[in-house]
Amino acid sequence: MQFPILSVLIFLPILAGIVLLLLPAGRKNLIKWIALVTASLILLLSVIVYFSYDIAAGGYQFIERANWVPALGISYYVGIDGIGAPMVLLAGLVMFTGVMVSWGVDDRPREFFSFMMFLGASVLGVFCALDLFMLFFFFELAVFPKYLMIVLWGSPKTRNYGGMKLTLYLFIGSMIALVGALAIYFGSGLRTFDMIALEGAGFSTAFQRLWFPFVFLGFGILSGIFPFYSWAPDGHVAAPTAISMLLAGVEMKVGAFAALRVAFMLLPEGARYWSTAILILATINVVYGAFIALIQTDFKYVIGFSSVSHMGLVLIGFATLNREGLIGAGMQMFSHGVMTALFFSVVGMVYDRAHTRELSELGGLFRKLPIAAVGFIVGGLVSMGMPGFSGFVAEFPIFMGVWQVLPVVAVIAILGVLITAAYILLVVRRVFFGELPEALANVGDVTLKDKISTILLAVIMIALGVFPSLMAPMISSGVDHILALLGGA
Repeated sequence: MQFPILSVLIFLPILAGIVLLLLPAGRKNLIKWIALVTASLILLLSVIVYFSYDIAAGGYQFIERANWVPALGISYYVGIDGIGAPMVLLAGLVMFTGVMVSWGVDDRPREFFSFMMFLGASVLGVFCALDLFMLFFFFELAVFPKYLMIVLWGSPKTRNYGGMKLTLYLFIGSMIALVGALAIYFGSGLRTFDMIALEGAGFSTAFQRLWFPFVFLGFGILSGIFPFYSWAPDGHVAAPTAISMLLAGVEMKVGAFAALRVAFMLLPEGARYWSTAILILATINVVYGAFIALIQTDFKYVIGFSSVSHMGLVLIGFATLNREGLIGAGMQMFSHGVMTALFFSVVGMVYDRAHTRELSELGGLFRKLPIAAVGFIVGGLVSMGMPGFSGFVAEFPIFMGVWQVLPVVAVIAILGVLITAAYILLVVRRVFFGELPEALANVGDVTLKDKISTILLAVIMIALGVFPSLMAPMISSGVDHILALLGGA
């Protein structure tokens, strides 16, 4: 019997969260160390899963299954493919670095780190689920801790608005996705939520075209698809640093991943029929998000709208329905996840020391926060798609894929990248260079834990940019299965 590594990954943070809630509130150091040890174990296990995945064999691996409610066709059914494995690694990375940069949280750390653990468990559950009911269960599990973490520890000025907006948008998306999921369940005639079985259900063309938008938009709202994107920048800005990292770095990928797993893979003919509409919406994401990021004056809002823009590239890659585009989308999900985690962690470091996010009040911080500044610059180069960094090896295949389908979209999306370069260079100049304001003269450097997190995330993006073979073949093996489903539609 194989070691149930995926179950350990999913339930370890749940167990840790429960343990944390049972500890005395005054044991702050113990609480933080339990959270860090748990996050470290999750990162270690996610690395083991990633490098243990057999690319040559492909398909779903590390499979665990147990009947839960047989009468309804519900099972505890988990496994990962070549796309799921990088997402599990991403979740492990962001959880670990999120705990590290949150070490200074002294306001109810017991509840803070407990909710973070529950949030981590939910995203890992989605990435591993092979049962549609379980996927939806883990998808919904995240809503409650997200809301509480924003309204309790978020920015006082915006947390109530941002938290409620995020929650309402995600509830609406969940309800739309639930309608689509129930249609798939009953429409298959199989009376099962087993997604591998549902892949071969033989849904009619009319059925797929009708229900695809429900599933795609339901999950796509969490990925920030236009015009349902506005929860993302408001939620990111309102959230505390670690939750911004998780929201932008992982949660938006949960929406995209679920849309790919359910909408594209179970309803491939629907995907083909609606692909042009998705391309149009995603292209608006790219350009509009970049333009709005360009005019922001709040450091965190810049990154929030940047996330909307970059997630548009992921959706463009999906909508190409070809190998290049899908591989690029998979690479972009991972690259953007690491990049935004780094961005938001640096924004948090700056805010904690400067006590402002207004770009006009910042400047010259390179000499005060050199490691943070270098980390942000590396993230900026990734965001701009510069060769030698992970953003290039992710975005270039997307442009190749969409050029084969609709060249005008490729041209417009590249325009979005040029705008991205403009706002990244602007932010770098305003925040880290120029004159140091008198109010920031006594700003201290970031902590050792902050430096470790920054260096770790930056090194990963550079390594993937220089050695794309670390991930591209694995994602390609997952894409093979998707293309087979699309070809058989």
